[in-house]
Amino acid sequence: MSPTTTVESTTPSRESTNETATPPSTTCPGWNKVQNDTFYFCNCTMAKCIGNNTLEIVPYECPPMKNITCANGKTPILVYDEYHCCQHYECDCECEGWGDPHYITFDGLYYSYQGNCSYYLMKEILPTHGLEIYIDNVHCDSTENVSCPRSLIVNYGAQSIKLINFNLNGQPALKAFKNGDGLKLPYWEHKVKVMSTGINLVLEILHLKVVVKFGRTGFSITLPYQHFGGNTQGRCGTCSNNQADDCMLPGGTVVERCSVMANYWLKEDREKPDCKIPNTLPKKEELPLEQPPCNSGSVCELLKSSVFAECHPKVSPDNFYKGCIFDSCHVHSRVLECTSLEIYAAACAEIGICIHWRNYTKLCASDCPSDKIYRPCGPADQPTCEDNPNDPVMNFTTEGCFCPEGMKLFSKESKICVKSCGCLDPNGMPRELNETFEYKCQNCVCDGSTKTVICKPKMCPVRAEKRCTGPGYVLANQTDPLDPCCTVHVCQCQSSACPVINMNCPVGFRSNISVPEGKCCPERRCERKRVCVQNDVEYWPGSSVPGQKCENCFCSTNSSSGDLMAIECNPQQCEETCKKGFEYVKNNSDDCCGTCVQTHCVINVNGTKIPLKEDETWSPHENKCETNTCVNSGETFTVISSHIVCPPFQESNCKNDTIQTAANGCCKICVEKEKSCRLVGLKTLITHTGCQSEVDMPYCEGSCNTFTKYSEAAAAMEHSCSCCKETRSSNRTVDLVCPNGGMVPFTYMYVEECSCGHTECTTPARQHVRRKRSFTVL
Repeated sequence: MSPTTTVESTTPSRESTNETATPPSTTCPGWNKVQNDTFYFCNCTMAKCIGNNTLEIVPYECPPMKNITCANGKTPILVYDEYHCCQHYECDCECEGWGDPHYITFDGLYYSYQGNCSYYLMKEILPTHGLEIYIDNVHCDSTENVSCPRSLIVNYGAQSIKLINFNLNGQPALKAFKNGDGLKLPYWEHKVKVMSTGINLVLEILHLKVVVKFGRTGFSITLPYQHFGGNTQGRCGTCSNNQADDCMLPGGTVVERCSVMANYWLKEDREKPDCKIPNTLPKKEELPLEQPPCNSGSVCELLKSSVFAECHPKVSPDNFYKGCIFDSCHVHSRVLECTSLEIYAAACAEIGICIHWRNYTKLCASDCPSDKIYRPCGPADQPTCEDNPNDPVMNFTTEGCFCPEGMKLFSKESKICVKSCGCLDPNGMPRELNETFEYKCQNCVCDGSTKTVICKPKMCPVRAEKRCTGPGYVLANQTDPLDPCCTVHVCQCQSSACPVINMNCPVGFRSNISVPEGKCCPERRCERKRVCVQNDVEYWPGSSVPGQKCENCFCSTNSSSGDLMAIECNPQQCEETCKKGFEYVKNNSDDCCGTCVQTHCVINVNGTKIPLKEDETWSPHENKCETNTCVNSGETFTVISSHIVCPPFQESNCKNDTIQTAANGCCKICVEKEKSCRLVGLKTLITHTGCQSEVDMPYCEGSCNTFTKYSEAAAAMEHSCSCCKETRSSNRTVDLVCPNGGMVPFTYMYVEECSCGHTECTTPARQHVRRKRSFTVL
């Protein structure tokens, strides 16, 4: 039996339920409460069990509203309590990462960490909503040990969505995957929406108001405190509006530096086996020293300049400036400096302050295509012709390239801006509804009912048949110059249809093939050459041409009948004067001219020409050893010169009064003394210190006048002795050849002349003639 309630007029008001059959009780079983239990009833009222199944209605009293300060520098927001009765201030949590990389925790604590592993950014301490987010870092600069975010993974319920930047150093190449399969964006399913702004991928869990951005500039994670306050852990901190506990390790221990804490939030990754959680905490003295900032002179100074002055009171630029200076000093690619400015500008845009900061730097200038305009604050979910009013909308802004005012995207995929929604033709050009146009010889229309392009083949007019005349012309189809989609019949010249041409021309003429104007086929024309022709033979001007007997003919440069060159002939002139040694002879009376025939030789002696008959010899008066003889060698007479070489002649070897000239008038001869003393030539092999050569070494040989007779005056035997010996000699030096290829000089006596010379007579002894073929010098 259901209980009944009555509202009493007591103060505070009461609502009672009375059942007379039920004895008094100290409980309220209808609401499963005991006496003095207070609970939320409805419509912002509380109820208290006063016993006997009776409730006392108590007004829902809201606590006084307190102003709070957000540790992360954000503006507090008003939220309702769980019963949507009272409002209070809360600080939503936003974790950011950018550069190489730099982090700002949920509670606004800044630190840098250059790890290249996979790390948990946030996990729920108590798994209330089933959300966890982790990041994969990689080295992004070859010259420095720095890292950049490669991908960010959001696990929510049964969904695992991975956001990847495939190009860290240039334009973003952003893609999204769900459970390993590529997503076609925008994606909307199971309370999760993913879309691309061109610069970032944006993931939103709509009913939890969770927003995750990832792209070229880094990442950001926005969590409402209402759902996640005090229930997060990881590299992004605790979302407790208290920076003191942000550097918390797994298990709850808080360390001094978040850069140390980051090492302990590793996520297991099979592709990175070297990434391991440290076994112990480093000691304070082992911590690396903070590096002092460098003087970079970079675009970082814009952050603190008047360009961002409007945003400075709302969002402090200090942490972003630290990260920018660090990147400027340690990263080779200067483009990475822009990420700090982009992240700060995005933080300003979130609170409604839009700054055109890119106009002040070339390094970070926008690069929108010509059909788009750059805006620092534009709708993250750009309006398109395909928008469904029932689809969820992302109500936040982002910088990027947007359609001009009054235009929208035709679709998310096309990225084409249109003024009115109609159709896209096959070339990607926008067409208005019911607009007709021509495409690839089809008549097309943008159908208003289906909003699709419908095309039909274009109809061409029927034309009269055409006839072709003249050789080489054939009928062919050709594109109509007035309508490229249609064809017309034309008479077209085809060389294969032309008749064969006879290329032969008379001797002295050449073929000239050309196509006359207005005709299709080539025609032959014979043109004269500048030649003479005789007996079907061509002769060039100036060349000799065979003529009549006793005529000299040649091809002139004058033309004759038939436009050929003329042949001119003249009587042959005979040359009857012959040079010396020749006679003019006409062998036959029928010959036009005689010839000069050689009859004798002619020699030139000091400018005087002397004739010689056949076999006649002439010698100079001063040199009878030289002879010149005229010899007939058939058709010519030739002078043959010769020189007599006399044998060696030694006047001392001649008997007195026997020297005379030989019959040739050249050489001397005599009656030689018998065995007289004379010079004898000899080739001798000389060897010295292992080196040797064969040299000329003549010697003296022969007998001289030696006698013994009685002298009456002396009354004794008288002896007279003489010997054959050298009377003239000289020293000669030769080079001896050594086995190693070198040369050694050697000097010896060379006998030039021999004669008999007086000598003392001794006891007769046997004479020995030395005729050694070689000797060795020691």
